[in-house]
Order: sequence, then C-alpha cells, then structure tokens
Amino acid sequence: MGNNQNPEQRARDRIDDQLRSSGWLVQSLAELNPSAARGVAVREYPTDTGPMDYLLLVDGVPVGLIEAKREEEGHRISKVEEQSARYAEAELKHIGKVDLRFVYEATGEITRFTDRHDPAPRAREVFQFHRPETLAEWRSQTAPFRARLQALPVLQPDGLRDCQFRAIGNLETSLKENRLRALIQMATGAGKTFTAITSIYRLLKHAGAKRVLFLVDTRNLGVQAENEFHQYLPQDDNRKFSELYTVQRLRSPHVPRDGQVCISTIQRLYSILKGEPLPEEAEDEPAGLDALRKEPLPVVYNAKVPPEFFDVIVIDECHRSIYNLWRQVIEYFDSFLVGLTATPDNRTYGFFHQNVVSEYPLEQSVVDGVNVDHFIWRIDTRLTREGAKIEAEETVEHRDRLTREQRWSQLDEDLEYAGSQLDRSVVNPNQIRTVIRAFRDALPRMFPQRRLSEGEGGPGINAGGIEVPKTLIFAKTDSHADDIISIVREEFAAGNDFCKKITYRIDEDPQGLLNSFRNDYHPRIAVTVDMIATGTDVKPLECLLFMRDVKSRNYYMQMVGRGTRSLDADGLRQVNRSASGPKEHFVLVDAVGVSESKKMETGTLERKPSVPMKALMQGVTMGVRDPDTLTSLAGRLARFSKRLDDEQHQNVRRITGGPDLNTIAAELLATDDPDALRRAAREAHQLPESAEPSPAQIETVREQRAKAATAAITGPLTTYLEEVRQRQEQLVDEINPDEVTTSDWETDADTHRENLRQAFREWLEAHRDDIDALTIYYHQPHRRREITARAIRELRDALKREKPQLAPARVWDAYARLDQVPARRPESELAQIIALVRRVSGWDDKLTPYADTVRANFKRWVFGRHSGNQPKFNEAQMAWLEKIRDHITASFHIGVEDLDYAPFDAEGGRGRMWQLFGEDMESVLDQINDEMAA
Repeated sequence: MGNNQNPEQRARDRIDDQLRSSGWLVQSLAELNPSAARGVAVREYPTDTGPMDYLLLVDGVPVGLIEAKREEEGHRISKVEEQSARYAEAELKHIGKVDLRFVYEATGEITRFTDRHDPAPRAREVFQFHRPETLAEWRSQTAPFRARLQALPVLQPDGLRDCQFRAIGNLETSLKENRLRALIQMATGAGKTFTAITSIYRLLKHAGAKRVLFLVDTRNLGVQAENEFHQYLPQDDNRKFSELYTVQRLRSPHVPRDGQVCISTIQRLYSILKGEPLPEEAEDEPAGLDALRKEPLPVVYNAKVPPEFFDVIVIDECHRSIYNLWRQVIEYFDSFLVGLTATPDNRTYGFFHQNVVSEYPLEQSVVDGVNVDHFIWRIDTRLTREGAKIEAEETVEHRDRLTREQRWSQLDEDLEYAGSQLDRSVVNPNQIRTVIRAFRDALPRMFPQRRLSEGEGGPGINAGGIEVPKTLIFAKTDSHADDIISIVREEFAAGNDFCKKITYRIDEDPQGLLNSFRNDYHPRIAVTVDMIATGTDVKPLECLLFMRDVKSRNYYMQMVGRGTRSLDADGLRQVNRSASGPKEHFVLVDAVGVSESKKMETGTLERKPSVPMKALMQGVTMGVRDPDTLTSLAGRLARFSKRLDDEQHQNVRRITGGPDLNTIAAELLATDDPDALRRAAREAHQLPESAEPSPAQIETVREQRAKAATAAITGPLTTYLEEVRQRQEQLVDEINPDEVTTSDWETDADTHRENLRQAFREWLEAHRDDIDALTIYYHQPHRRREITARAIRELRDALKREKPQLAPARVWDAYARLDQVPARRPESELAQIIALVRRVSGWDDKLTPYADTVRANFKRWVFGRHSGNQPKFNEAQMAWLEKIRDHITASFHIGVEDLDYAPFDAEGGRGRMWQLFGEDMESVLDQINDEMAA
C-alpha cells in the first residue's frame, strides 16, 4: 500500500507498520475477520460516540484501542487521553459495552499506553505496541503486575544491614507508587548487589514478576553477579536462589524465554536488539569515551525480544550505562528501571527522575562498620612535579607503544617535557623506580604491625621485614603497566608471581588472575589500567598506589572504592601471614597528586591524623565540638570497633549506658549533615518548609546535636578504650639504638617474681569487699558453694581491665617458682585464677591446681561417707558422682539445671539422677558443691 500524503494519513501508515511488526494483523472494517490472526487491529470501528481509530481484538475478543494523531500532535499527546478514555467507555456497534482495558495514544513517533486495570491507571510512553500474546497473557492473570506489587509482604530485617533494609523498603514503596525509575546510591562495599538480589527475589516470589534483567557493562561484572545470584540464600527458604529460579548469563544472540533472571552486558543486549553477532571479548571492556562519542545507531523493534520482555531492569554501575549510545537500549524496554551506583552525578539523578530511594555515602558506611576508612600517603618526585629537559644531540631510545620495538636516534633539538607527559609521550624509568622504591621503603611506617618472624623471608617481604600487603597500582596505559611490573619485581627482589598485570589485554586469563589476587598469597601486587578500577570486589586490598591522574571525581571515587571493603581476621590471614586482626583501614598512596584537587576529596573521615584518639576524646569531653574533631573521632571509633571482641563491646555498652562505638560514630558524623541541620532548624524555629534558616539558627541546632552526639564520650569510656589499645598495640621504636648492658647468669629473677606476687596480693586485698568472689574467700567461707564460673570470670575481667600486667599466667609462674610447685600450669585462665586466689587468701598452703584440689576433696568426702554410718554409694552412683566432680573441676559449681546439658543429658539428665539418688538428689548436690570447694 502506497504512503498517503497528508500528516494524519502518514501517521496511520507508520502506526500500521508498527502494528504489523508487533504481530498484529491490520484490517479495515470491510475486511474484518477476527479469526484471521491472534491479534487483529480494526481501523475506524464504529461506536456510539463516533468511530475509534483502531479496535484491538485478541483471540476474537475486543481488548483495547488506539487513538491515532498526526506527528505534530506529539507535544500535546497527553491531552488525547480524555478522548481515548471516552472511546474506552463507549458502546461498540454490534457488541455493546465491553472492557477495553488496554489503551494507546500514538503518532507513529510517540506511543503512550495505559492499563486501565492498574491501581491509579497512569499513561506511560512505550517504544512500540505490545504483542497480542502479551495482552492475552496479561488478561489471563488474576491482577496486573502493578496491582500485585501492592500486596508485597512486609520486609523483615533478618540478614540485612540497615542500609540494605531501608533501600529495599524504599524501592518497594517507589514501585507501588508506579515510579518507573529509581536510583539506589550505596557506597562501594555496602552490598548493592545483595540488596538488588533480595529485591528481585521478592518481586519474583511475591509479585509474580515474569522476568528480570540484571544489566552490567563488562563481562567480569556479569560473572561476579552470576556468582552472587548462585550463592544467595533467601530469608524464608533454605534453598539457594538458583535452585528456585533460573539464572542465565547471556553469551550468544539467543535470549531464553524460560529464565526468570537474565544477566547481560549492555553491549551484548545492544547487539541482540540490532541482530548482530558480538564476540565475548568485546564485553571485556566497559564502554569508554570512544564508544560514547559514536553517533548512536538507532535501536529497532525486535520481535524476539519485545519491549515488554522484562518486568524490571536493574542497571549495575548505572553512572556509566545510561548515556548516549546505551541510553536507547535501556529506554527500548517497557520496564521498571532500578539503578545501582556508589557515585551518581547530575546526569544520573536526572535520568532516574531524581527518585533516589537510597543514599548511603562512603563516610556513613565507615562509621557503621560496613567499610573501612583510609589514610593518604603522598610520594612526590621532582620529575613528577617539574618534568625534565633532554639536550639536543643526545642519543635516546624510541619505543613503539604496542609492540615495544626499540630504535635509537639522536635528538635534533632540545626536548622539554612536563610531568603530565610522563609514561604517555615520554617514559622515564628512573621516575617509576623512584616512586616504587619510595613506596617499598615506606611500608614499615605504613604497616608497622606486619612484621614476619625470622625465617619467614622470601618474596613478599621488603628489606625491613614487612610483609607487603595486597596492593593495587593504577597505571596510565598497558605499556606503562609493563614498565611498572618490571621495576616492582626488581626493587622487591621478587619473581614473576609477586607482581602481575591484570587488564583486559593480557595473554593470561584475566578472571583467573583476578581470583588469584583475591584469594591466594600471590600475587602481592597487581597493576591495572581499568579492569579492577571499578565494580570489582577484592576485599584483601590494603594499599592503592596511584601512578595515574584521574580528572573525573566519580571515576576516582570508584577507584578508591576498591580498598574500602571490610574483611574479618580469618579472611585477611588467608592472604597475609602477619595479619593479627581484621582489616581496619587501607592506605591510598598518591604519587601523582590525584588527591590534591578539592574535587578529588576521597571521603576519608580522618581530618586530624596527628592527634591521638585519647586526646580527641578528652577534648570532646571538655566541650571541643568542631566538625573536624567530630568527623575524625567518628572514623577512629568506627575503626577501633573492629578490634573489639564481644565481651569488650558489652563493656563499652555498659559504660555508655547503651550505645556501642559504631552508634556513637554515626551520631558524631550526623551532627554536621547539612540537610538534617536545616530540617532541625526549621522545626526548632517553626519555619515554613520553603524558608532557609539563618546561620545563627543552624548553629544553635548544631550545638544541641553535637551535645547529644557527644554525651556518651566520657572519661570512663576514654580510659577503657585506652586500656584496650595498650593491651592490643605495640609501639615500634626504630629511633633509639640498643646496646648490651648485661650478659650473665640470672641473679634478680626471684626479686621480680616477689614483686609480681606482692602486686597481685595487694590488688586482691584492695577489692576483697567489692568483688563477690573475693568477699567469699576472704570473709565468708561458709558461702563457698556459691562460687561459680561466672563469679570467677567477673574477677578475671576486673583484673585484666585494671592491671593487665598481672596476667594470670605470669602470676601463676611466679608463685609456682617461689612455692617450688612442679605441677604444670592449667590452660584455663579461670582455673589459674581460682588456684591463685585460694593460695593468696590462705585457703591453700601452696599453689595447687584446682583440678588437684577437687580430686583430693572428692576422695576425702567419699572416704568419710563410706567410713561412717551413712549409706555407701553404689557403683552406678559413683560413676554419676565422678561426672559431677569433673564438671566442678571445669565450672567450679553444679546446679540442678546443669544436669540438662552435656555430659549428663546423654545419660538421662536430672531424671537419671533422681532415679539414682531419689529425694537425696538436691542434698547430695549441696554437699558436693560445699565439699569440693573446701
């Protein structure tokens, strides 16, 4: 059929073409045959309000309509909705009133769609008309997807961080409100992918989503996401995600229709829509500026992957994937769009309609203990700053960037180059060597605790005996990376395994190398250009060395994010033999001035690195509340929190009256939140929402917030944390030399032991009235049966807290040597403590292991019972009593409730003891508690 000439007829021609490509048969009223195809679009169908432009029939049943307008009407297409609504309510000739659920307004360039069964039906723009089989499927469902979203069950916080719980809850609210686009901003390492998978799981299970797309921009990130889907274990099911739903990563032009989750790079999706092949290696690199500068080839309708193919699209690292060449790929689909990023910019906010459902910055993640903070180490060289000059007639090497083929020639004229030209147009190996050598020599000051024992040498240790932490070096180009690797291996006197290049352009398997860097001891140092710059998870990283400058703040923050991920002690020790605890921070080594520009703020909380934490806390207690002090202290407390065990966390909460260190840190950081300050000032001064509070009003509110946030920082808390720090840390003195003053037989060791014994005795006597266990031993021996493991534990904890130098093992050794006791020291500190207390308080004449005391007392008690007039214990009773004796040896006391646990429960527990001893059971327990403690 030839094209018509007037604008409205040209629009009809384009609409007809789009309907046909979407699977519809277009007929005139005279040609009407509803059974000719599954989907039939009938032109000019008569109604009681006039002919509608198109009536849509599916399986012979009227289901919808199209109101067609010429292209010039596109700017006012929303006004046409009233006309469409009138036709949807009209009576059809021959049929009467029917449910015309699916309503379109179209110009041939713009198509808008409304599902009238949606809650609060709202028109949205779609790429093209939905296919007949799609409308048939939607009609067969009990409710449309947007209605099913309203019934999502309440999210439970189990297994979720607070930031993840808030993000999912806010996202589901956004979906219920039919907001087509939503942005989740969450700091690198805070669990964006886990958050997205949790949300996807709930949409599949509870809202009946048919298909979800997880979109990435590199194959590496696709593999990483696929692994996380396979490992994900839901809150409400013991089966993994991949056992419940089909997860498929797209690797060919075929898109399976039976999978619930598809993972794809945006490059592959673009090639699928275009019907063009794409080799897998083309997915290795993210779409860079070169790709973005291309004139976008228009995406055309693809019947195999129609716009309605996915209900929801989650766009990972969306700050890179929503512009120019790639934006049309995303906007092709009639789907909810959910963006994930740590570093949004103004374009990102704009694309997602400023619907930010989660804001969780790096600083907040650090004080929450989710991520670790960092320090900046600066390396500056003369050539980096000033460049250099090569005189004319010097013979210099010229090297091909790619092949590295060399030739030598003489300079015709002087050559001056700036520092910015290094490793691009000019290579100076001495500059690279200077930086690497400075980095190597600074490691003992960066990581003073990472000293390995003598004999643990070899690659991975520098001249100072420091184990090189997992380090990532950012290079400018592949050629620059090769130069760095060669010099690193040489300066660290290490082999090939010590330092590797991990980029997209290497002969080795980049994914395998990345896994080795993440999980194995070698390589210690990786050099990359862009592969690990963003999105890739390498938790053991403790050092980032920048040997390239970065102008984009977003890209820079993504690179910094490689080091922020936290890691527990076991995970860190897996790749660091010298690690003694969890990852507490990382070091950003700046060799190019990347951190100097104000726009390059790194998000570090440390503003006063030279001030000790104790001084910061004391200052805050005395009323110092400037932003730099509070921010620095927030970072210090968050880091320190990682070093505490469960018992120490409980002690902190006892001292503060509730909050732990992470809670205090979060409140300190929130003190200077500008948005929160303005809100609080408006509330305090009863200002309207549109009013801007004055500086004085904001300062008044800030002072109140600062006072509340610092209330828990008191002298007792400072003292306790300082005691913990002193027990945990060692000061490394490399300044003062040592010399031999004595090398002879021991003469004063006994004096030292006597001093230790005297200090221990004095401490016990000073606390004999305020620690329950000591009160019993010194004043109330008749209560000896009340001595329990809990009482001894409280005594030990008080001793450690106040006198860490009086470690029970040291005091035991002192008493054992002076009492000439040959017995081996018990392994349990509680057993050491109770024996020492009995010795000092006069219960025992000499130091006696408590196990020996209990056995002797048991023997004496049984012998006395059997030699008197009381009934003798039979063999079964003796076997049971020996179990009780052994329990008291370890736990100091037994109660009836203890009989319900091992080893008694396996023999019948308290019921069995009742069978053996009858009504004498409790009196026997009282006797044995009393006699064993004698």
